Amino acid sequence: MTSILDIRDLTVEIPTEDGIVHAVNKVSFRVEKGTLFGIAGESGSGKSVLTQAIMGFLPNAEISGQAVFEDENLLAVSHRRLRALRGSRIGMIFQDPLSSLHPYYTIGAQIAEMVHAHERVSRKAARARVVDMLSRVGIRDAEQRFDDYPHQFSGGMRQRVMIAMALILNPPLIIADEPTTALDVTVQAQIIALLDEMRRERGTTVIMITHDLSLLSSIADKVMVMYAGNRMEIGPSATLFSAPVHPYTAGLLNSSPAKYTPGSMIEPITGRPPSLLSPPKGCVFRQRCAKAMDICIRVPPLRLFDDGTEALCWKEGEDRTEPATSSLSRETATAGPIARDRTKMIEAVNVHLSYETGGGMRGVPKTLDVLKGIDLTLFKGETLGLVGESGCGKSTLARVLAGLVPASSGDVVVEGQMLDSLTHDDWRAMRKRIQLVFQDPFGSLNPRRRVSSIIGDPFRIHKVCSGAERKHRVQALMERVGLNPEHYNRYPSEFSGGQRQRIGIARALALHPDIIIFDEPVSALDVSIQAQILNLMRSLQQEMDLTFLFISHDLSVVRHVCDRIAVMNKGRIVELGAAEDIYAAPRDPYTRELMAASLHEISAEALPARRLIDSIGGEVA
Repeated sequence: MTSILDIRDLTVEIPTEDGIVHAVNKVSFRVEKGTLFGIAGESGSGKSVLTQAIMGFLPNAEISGQAVFEDENLLAVSHRRLRALRGSRIGMIFQDPLSSLHPYYTIGAQIAEMVHAHERVSRKAARARVVDMLSRVGIRDAEQRFDDYPHQFSGGMRQRVMIAMALILNPPLIIADEPTTALDVTVQAQIIALLDEMRRERGTTVIMITHDLSLLSSIADKVMVMYAGNRMEIGPSATLFSAPVHPYTAGLLNSSPAKYTPGSMIEPITGRPPSLLSPPKGCVFRQRCAKAMDICIRVPPLRLFDDGTEALCWKEGEDRTEPATSSLSRETATAGPIARDRTKMIEAVNVHLSYETGGGMRGVPKTLDVLKGIDLTLFKGETLGLVGESGCGKSTLARVLAGLVPASSGDVVVEGQMLDSLTHDDWRAMRKRIQLVFQDPFGSLNPRRRVSSIIGDPFRIHKVCSGAERKHRVQALMERVGLNPEHYNRYPSEFSGGQRQRIGIARALALHPDIIIFDEPVSALDVSIQAQILNLMRSLQQEMDLTFLFISHDLSVVRHVCDRIAVMNKGRIVELGAAEDIYAAPRDPYTRELMAASLHEISAEALPARRLIDSIGGEVA
């Protein structure tokens, strides 16, 4: 097959206040025309930096190597030529939709701008194309929503807008950086079907960066696994997921909650990725590898196998993935929180919320009903899951329950106190007892403040501690959620998307609240860190008797962590019951639709034995 993109020895070094970050180290790969090439790895492994370097989005970085696209080296062309290629020949779907969309312009105008920048078309024709594309990516009432602003969309709907912007010019290559991270399973299925349709009908090539390994196993032709800026393993999707050569790939697969008994502890990869300011010598994964050998202090060779797999490892064999098992039943793992305590922590009774949207007849504004009579009870010590399509009202309900948005009607009672009757002092005390982890980590973090200040704010505002004690507590929280305490003085922009999510979780944990509302808390995290966070949530819940409301579109995660599940659709709760009952026998048609759209789990297929055909390199560090 003919390659559309050929990367050769790409190296990216980024200067920072702390020193040179060795973000990408001599990475090479080829992407064939019309295929879907997946890039996987933990947050901070260099996945996004690699593609940003190719696109010319790192002006201050030192970049070497080659990135040949359609016979042009993108690292050597002029800035003008590169601007012409962006959008028209190479589309980019960014990881963070809120920071990528301009808040002052309507979403329709921003997508239409892409058309006008590369083609001479009328405003009417451009609008028609934009409306059609918005409909294809799952935006309801696209004609009316053309003139809405980014803040009027949920996180998942903003992601769909970004996808529409990348696809509007039908470029031959799409680089998708976590394109389905914030999307529920039904819309995820629509987007994957759309990308697959473009591949079949137009020969579009897709490079997909994602931490969702089950997604890649279902759709990717070839997958590259990165760690600490290095290419650890690359090969056909079927063989890589069923029989990974590198222990790092096997560790990622074993970190998936879908492979464990619901409610049990997950076995994540131990430790944390190394600092890229000073990468370790020899094998960069050695300090976290359960199968490390004495020889791993030396730079490993590149091993080539007869099925097309390549791995940077001293290990010559493979790891056939087996379903993870646990001796714990769900009842044992969760200790039956609902059975032992029926104390009501949050109770919502007939809660409605409506917004005036403007544009009504004769000066009478239109009313948008977001919540339509919600009845919900959260019991002490339980984890209640809230699932549903993006835009169905999940995040809005979370804000109402947390007291951030007042309900139009109905009652919300938190630990026996009516929210609409609280005084200023009552509210200050309430803030210690209930915390919220927001869906969009970048939008909820002040870009002008250091992480030390962001995580330490609860201690400062509530006058818990100051000075050296505050610094010690903040660094302890960073360590607990998988962040390097040495990054104490960095800004949010210096962290990857998954790392920014961890900052938000650390801030919510600071005051040891009674109730934490998690709005997509692990949607931006890779599977190994996701496993750590889920384990952390469970251990904290058991140690401190915490109560969680857990909002997510990842059904395997919801099943694993939640005792009960509430299914929302169009502002209403259509089904509520025990987690296993919902999965075993969903009653509502919408719930059944969600289950049907859920991607299949990774399976270990029966594959022929792999044979080593060559071993290249390997030297003393």
